[in-house]
Amino acid sequence: MMDMNAPQLSLGVIGAGAMGTGIAQVAATGGIDVIVFDTRPGAAAKACEGIAARLSKRAAEGKMPTEDADAAAKRLHPAASLTDIAPCAIVIEAIVEDLTVKTELFSELEKLVAPDAILASNTSSLPIGAIAAGLQRKDRVAGLHFFNPVPVMKLVEIIRGPDTTEAVAEALFVLARRLGRTPVLVKDTPGFLVNFGGRAINTEALALAHENVASPAEIDAVMRDCYGFRMGPFELMDLTGVDVNFPVTRFIYESFFDDPRLRSTPMHRYKLETGQLGRKTGRGFYSYAEGAEKPSADTRTGANPASAVFIHGEMRGLETLLAECGTDILASDDGTAPILAAPLGEDASAYAARNGLDHRRLVCIDMISDTAKRVTLMTSPGAERAVLESVIAIFQEARAVTAIADSPGFIGQRVAAMVANLGCEMAQTGLASVEDIDLAMRLGLNYPKGPLELADAMGPEIVHRILTAVQALTGDDRYRPSQWLRRRAMLGLSARQA
Repeated sequence: MMDMNAPQLSLGVIGAGAMGTGIAQVAATGGIDVIVFDTRPGAAAKACEGIAARLSKRAAEGKMPTEDADAAAKRLHPAASLTDIAPCAIVIEAIVEDLTVKTELFSELEKLVAPDAILASNTSSLPIGAIAAGLQRKDRVAGLHFFNPVPVMKLVEIIRGPDTTEAVAEALFVLARRLGRTPVLVKDTPGFLVNFGGRAINTEALALAHENVASPAEIDAVMRDCYGFRMGPFELMDLTGVDVNFPVTRFIYESFFDDPRLRSTPMHRYKLETGQLGRKTGRGFYSYAEGAEKPSADTRTGANPASAVFIHGEMRGLETLLAECGTDILASDDGTAPILAAPLGEDASAYAARNGLDHRRLVCIDMISDTAKRVTLMTSPGAERAVLESVIAIFQEARAVTAIADSPGFIGQRVAAMVANLGCEMAQTGLASVEDIDLAMRLGLNYPKGPLELADAMGPEIVHRILTAVQALTGDDRYRPSQWLRRRAMLGLSARQA
């Protein structure tokens, strides 16, 4: 097996689509000779020309030395036929996500390349063991999953099949680092790490919209402003395309024998069936037509702010927030003032019933979230609109307000707890190391914190309380806590504690 740092290393890329082209680019800029093959006539040559043009543009913009761009372009070679791949020390497949097509290709490659050449697949979800199953040399096959756009995304998942040798895995780690990527070792399981872990935020956001708790714009705004995500889940699904994220979601859900924690909604499928795929079609969860404006996530009112409120239960910093807004806090309920509460995992209806409160005057606020930019308010059915508006008026001059329908766990508690819980389940099943789970989710999905870091930031006991409350109120095992989370919550340990 050739040293992946060898100056004379040659690498084959099969597939000249977006992923294959990106892999070829980072390999060429990493000082590696690259041979690109595609079954479509002229596609490989066009891909090489496109990469050279992009590198030249980067040099013209001062983003890389001109001599480096020229040298990288000279390392790109379009293949006339698959046999041109034969001299390569490593071949990376980046073709259609079809197991039959991939296994046929790997069978051909096995006959062409040297006995010690590495065969890697860029598959995002298909089992590496299944791709290698019919080969004579299963030991040299592994997954090397890049993320789109490859030149920008630093993460690479390295997946060992049941027969992949330690030497092959180590060689891929060396190669990934040579290409300027950050590698993580992942178990060979449906969706691997990032695609599996990424199901939580999207499917829980879809569940909230399905229940008519809030609009996509409101859900996105809460997750951006209150939980630090760069993009809301609906914005992200529109960016990647429903034709990409729905099939992956369905595949992973079915692969895990319909685990409700991975379940999507009819609306997700409907968007695919009606061609509302997101940015690429001009309409998804949002409209991207010329002049279209994104719906507002803010709830505003012309009412006067309540001069005083009564806080019931744990304050969770609510008194500080109200003091900042200049609102007095009553020592006891006077029977007329708004009642404010900050429940965990409960909806306003359950909280009012459990505590014998007047649900008409109860306004719940999510105090687990960051309230510096936006506050999320929630009322039960039958709540007095005037009371809600008087509370909205308290906050609206200092920060944005989103008032939602009654929901166990508001928006953010539910979504954040589900993200953290799925991270805990990944740790429980040994999908990757605790450190790599958090690292991969930050790099692969731009999460502000990895899921286990998020669990620690919220507090494992708090996350566990939210999930058990939502599960109890909904009767849905979707919210069952991971055993990894339960044990650490009960013992007062970090979610990252092995």
